[in-house]
Amino acid sequence: MGSRGHYRYHWQSHNVKQSGVDDMVLLTKINEDAIVENLKKRYMDDYIFTYIGPVLISVNPFKQMPYFTDKEVELYQGAAQYENPPHIYALADNMYRNMMIDRENQCVIISGESGAGKTVAAKYIMSYISRVSGGGPKVQHVKDIILQSNPLLEAFGNAKTLRNNNSSRFGKYFEIQFSSGGEPDGGKISNFLLEKSRVVTRNPGERSFHIFYQLIEGASGDQKSSLGITNLDYYSYLNQSGSYKVDDINDKSDFQETMHAMDVIGISREDRAMVLQIVAGVLHLGNINFKEAGNYAAVESEEFLAFPAFLLGIDQERLKEKLTSRKMDGKWGGKSESIDVTLNVEQACFTRDALTKALHARVFDFLVESINKAMVKDHQELNIGVLDIYGFEIFQKNGFEQFCINFVNEKLQQIFIELTLKAEQEEYVQEGIRWTPIEYFNNKIVCDLIESKIRFPRELDYRGSSNSVRAEPFIRALFPENLNAEKKGRPTTAGSKIKKQANDLVSTLMKCTPHYIRCIKPNETKKPKDWEESRVKHQVEYLGLKENIRVRRAGYAYRRVFRKFLNRYAILTKESWPTWRGDEKQGVLHLLRSVNMDQDQFQLGKTKLFIKAPESLFLLEETRDRKFDGYARAIQKAWRLYLARKKCVQMREEASDLLLNKKERRRHSLNRNFVGDYLGMEERPELRQFLSKREKIDFADTVNKYDRRFKGTKRDLILTPKSVYLIGREKVKQGPEKGQIKEVLKRKIDVEKIMAVSLSTMQDDFLILHEQEYDSLLECVFKTEFISLLARRFEEKTQRKLPLKFANTLEMKLKKESWGPWSAGGSRQVQFIQGQGDAAVLRPSNKTLQVSIGQGLPKNSRPTRKGMSQSRSNMSRPHQHIPTRLAPGPPVAHQNGGLKHANISQRNPQHQSHRSAPANPAHPFLPVSANQLKNRGSRHTAQQPNLDCLKVPDQGAAGNERTSANGGMAHRQSTNRPAPGGGRPKPAPKPKPQVPQCKALYAYDAQDTDELSFNADDIIDIITEDASGWWTGRLRGKQGLFPNNYVTKI
Repeated sequence: MGSRGHYRYHWQSHNVKQSGVDDMVLLTKINEDAIVENLKKRYMDDYIFTYIGPVLISVNPFKQMPYFTDKEVELYQGAAQYENPPHIYALADNMYRNMMIDRENQCVIISGESGAGKTVAAKYIMSYISRVSGGGPKVQHVKDIILQSNPLLEAFGNAKTLRNNNSSRFGKYFEIQFSSGGEPDGGKISNFLLEKSRVVTRNPGERSFHIFYQLIEGASGDQKSSLGITNLDYYSYLNQSGSYKVDDINDKSDFQETMHAMDVIGISREDRAMVLQIVAGVLHLGNINFKEAGNYAAVESEEFLAFPAFLLGIDQERLKEKLTSRKMDGKWGGKSESIDVTLNVEQACFTRDALTKALHARVFDFLVESINKAMVKDHQELNIGVLDIYGFEIFQKNGFEQFCINFVNEKLQQIFIELTLKAEQEEYVQEGIRWTPIEYFNNKIVCDLIESKIRFPRELDYRGSSNSVRAEPFIRALFPENLNAEKKGRPTTAGSKIKKQANDLVSTLMKCTPHYIRCIKPNETKKPKDWEESRVKHQVEYLGLKENIRVRRAGYAYRRVFRKFLNRYAILTKESWPTWRGDEKQGVLHLLRSVNMDQDQFQLGKTKLFIKAPESLFLLEETRDRKFDGYARAIQKAWRLYLARKKCVQMREEASDLLLNKKERRRHSLNRNFVGDYLGMEERPELRQFLSKREKIDFADTVNKYDRRFKGTKRDLILTPKSVYLIGREKVKQGPEKGQIKEVLKRKIDVEKIMAVSLSTMQDDFLILHEQEYDSLLECVFKTEFISLLARRFEEKTQRKLPLKFANTLEMKLKKESWGPWSAGGSRQVQFIQGQGDAAVLRPSNKTLQVSIGQGLPKNSRPTRKGMSQSRSNMSRPHQHIPTRLAPGPPVAHQNGGLKHANISQRNPQHQSHRSAPANPAHPFLPVSANQLKNRGSRHTAQQPNLDCLKVPDQGAAGNERTSANGGMAHRQSTNRPAPGGGRPKPAPKPKPQVPQCKALYAYDAQDTDELSFNADDIIDIITEDASGWWTGRLRGKQGLFPNNYVTKI
């Protein structure tokens, strides 16, 4: 019952309380106050996601939410948007499916201010896509790299700011590349404007990049010794802001995760060591200070030069020289010359800081390049882009990098406005759709002002050269520029670089089908359930949510060019399949009418169809899916029928091998087909509720479960690849459903936790499932099938054989009760003794159950193999193979091994035939052969010996008792069977048939698809006779096999 508690409080199924509206298009009032109030209601009830049509609004909860588990992945996979509450998984699934359906690249633009939850949203999207897409080992490797790139880049590019404990200080556009089958097989990261200045300076209360704190807290003793690592406050670059620890960040464990990520990505051990050397070298460089010496800078304490020079592989004197002087190139009279210029203290500090910023930035670029190399793909097919960029923020003191960050955010807002507000309205006008324009603020004027009127300042960058400083080979590779080459023009400024990157990013995004996540930060305290009304309202205004709702409400959810629409939905009608011949607009109208779509739900433009509500589109998709499903099922049915027939023989033999020479067999069980699901689980939602959504059913049947007092109770036994379920019924004792009988999960056993299965050596149906806690004694008619399937699943889970124990005295461990005389647990014993008949007789006494049963088929019995060609009746094949199993004898009063317990005989009443008993059940007429019958005349036969060996399994679930209500034998005719030929008048002579014929003495139900079913007195044409007892004949146009001792020749 423990597992059910989780589902009861699951957010989706427990969504009884109405928290605002899921989709803000449905708001009664459309203004900022109504939007903020709706978001607040949902936020306070822990619903952080809300829709505006296809746009997802996400409010940062500042805590871990419970609805990002495998259960939600399964819930949203393949589901339509309206089926479940708003969730980021729904948007991710929609992206992935659109990519596969339309074969078009997709992207998601995640925007919002710093601390609104953009990075976490990007992680959830990448995680979801990784889990729902398929793939083998190579694909899994790419998935691992995609997921491991996050902690690595966060370590070197994220930091604690005043507004966010894990703020991205760089922009990232991550392309996940897919094969044509939808498997992620490559990827590429583009990074933008790392905030290098954070290495050397930051606002009070903030931290530098996480990696510096991770290294100091998480490095091993040897690493600390070799890298010169001490306390956090020892380093000038770290102690200036007075912030070292963050409440929800564990730097020590994060360091191990960062190193693991490097390993997964494929960075060698040597390169990992060099990366850490540079990180430590940056910290040590920050401790080099300068003093005035004759108006020039000099190193204040040269002992601080030793360690950074050692870590970077640079000569100490050369490092000092480069920090306190620089070369100036000049031209005089057409000649070029270089002059060494000594720096003052301020210039020396600037040079030191430029060096450390350049080192960190180049290491960051190296990591991005390493990730890209690990995921490189030869050719582009399909991709999904995830844009996670630094958030908009304004401080008391804002540097140039802050200005660039906000500029990129303005460009992203411009894309949103262009595509959701401006372009959409313009498209309606161009297509001639009735439309009332909606006003909105277009920030293009802001972007144009920044790009055209303001001149970006040039940032002085530090450039090293392998010729000027002899550094480690790894570090020299980080600075590939050749400073001795002829210099032409001014170097690229940081401003022009970010401007170019922003425009390139916009052009990349415009080539994809965009999806949007608008993140909102509810407070500045970074605490859950804290709501600052004015702050949220300000974000709602500048994100343009009100205008977005108005355009969405008045507009159309779906638009598609006529030709594309016809191609996608051509299968809906015969007239449009495979291609529509005629005017495209008329073809679109024809398809819409075929699904009875209301006229007010769509408009036809000049070249495109516009559909208003998503539900109308879902109607088209569902109809299309049903059509494809019907054709696919027809193909699958034929193929699966072939495979099932082929596998049926194999399964019978494998199952039989488990019991071979160990247990007697029932007569009906050897050659029957395995059905698996005897309960019809597809039509039993009351039972399926206890299983996972897509959990496969291997076996399902009703069994008897015996308790400690050997009292039998019906249970539904269900086997899946993961677990064994025992489901019972109980009367509800309280609440509105009091008195009703409800299904209850009595027991769930994971397959791998089953220790063994015990059976007797006789033909009974008892088995004991042994588990660590306690055992279960079951009586299962289809035990052989159940055990064979259980053994297969057990081996898949544990890579070892399922232990099967065979003995005539079995021990059963009892469950420990929490009260009463049986609280101690204990054990019970089941003894099996030789008895009479095929029905088990139970004699419980105290702690022992005695089971008496007659002798079954020998332990070495095996199923007979029928040729595959015989498993289907085929009139076009005159030469059929005769089955190797013996032809069955005529029917007797107690078929299938005798009468079973009453509870089993009533299992499938809908399958029971209402046939009457023979004239004398105790002495049935059982002719041995047709010739003997002819010699007997009208006399009744003498009492026959027990001919159990001739008993025939009934059609359907083998082994079920097929008796009519009066206890007689199942029979097609309700008349008494006369003695053959007894007192009948001789019929009038008929024309001699061209083929030999025979007359049916008894009714026969076909046991397989290649056999004939017939009633008594039917005339059958004989095609071939065989010594095995199986003859081939034709009846009512159908050709098949039949047993010769059910007929007599005429």
